[in-house]
Amino acid sequence: MLLGHSDSYTRDKNMQVTIAFNHFGEGLVQRMPRCRHGYFHVVNNDYTHWQMYAIGGSAAPTINSQGNRFLAPNDHVFKEVTKYEDAPQSKWLNWNWRSEGDLFLNGAFFTPSGGRASSSYAKASSLSARPSSLVASVTGNAGSLL
Repeated sequence: MLLGHSDSYTRDKNMQVTIAFNHFGEGLVQRMPRCRHGYFHVVNNDYTHWQMYAIGGSAAPTINSQGNRFLAPNDHVFKEVTKYEDAPQSKWLNWNWRSEGDLFLNGAFFTPSGGRASSSYAKASSLSARPSSLVASVTGNAGSLL
């Protein structure tokens, strides 16, 4: 999922997207989602392995990750859930990315940034997250559209 036209297309700053109740399984590499600009609520998804990263972004998006389950691959190089694309640390440290109530397994970890209580998270919230312990049941019937 690549969300946002390009880093230079600033009209996407008002975009608000919810990614909910998906199962992202083995064999996926990245972009679950990859966000540009805007506000993104990533809620109650099941991530069972990835090959580069699970959630990435560029152009200062706000990402609110809540109640997800992240099972990292066995490769020690790819344990990080997040990837800050095309930005030095001095820039992305000011972006608003947070993890709240997520479950991290097999060494998975999320690198937060920005303000913890920022009002921008209100725009990046669309529904109440269920506890991450329930992710298997809420994503049990997730699958590809035919």
